[in-house]
Amino acid sequence: MKLNEISDNVGAAKKGKRLGRGIGSGLGKTSGHGVKGQKARSGVAINGFEGGQMPLHRRLPKRGFNNIFRLDYNEVSVARVQAAIDAGRIEAGVTITGEVLKAAGVVRRLKDGIRLIGPGEPKGALTFDVAGGSKPAIEAVEKAGGKVIVTEKKKADAAE
Repeated sequence: MKLNEISDNVGAAKKGKRLGRGIGSGLGKTSGHGVKGQKARSGVAINGFEGGQMPLHRRLPKRGFNNIFRLDYNEVSVARVQAAIDAGRIEAGVTITGEVLKAAGVVRRLKDGIRLIGPGEPKGALTFDVAGGSKPAIEAVEKAGGKVIVTEKKKADAAE
């Protein structure tokens, strides 16, 4: 094989539209842009504009607010933790914290803390060091002989 014999596979490269090449092409004169006006030109950004009428996003009332101090927790079920222990990614005797769960691949990134939720039943006595948990999840862990230590975690920028 020589360099001058190399070519694309058939159908690998699609030819571009030839715009403005006469009436017979179907894309002559205005090249598929219709006629005149703002929309026939490039750089048009008129999303939400309703011809001078009050736009929908301004007619509707505002409601609620976003609390800037709200903490964002990773929610982890007891069943997922037990599955990670069964798979050998978490040692059974170790205290389960956010760093342990991240290292095991149970959570992708740590947010403001771990919140333990149901469903699931642990097979052995597990110790959790988490920011919070639901009543059924905490009861399930304690019923199996483990314990849940709830440590209050503050948001990094709120503490300063």
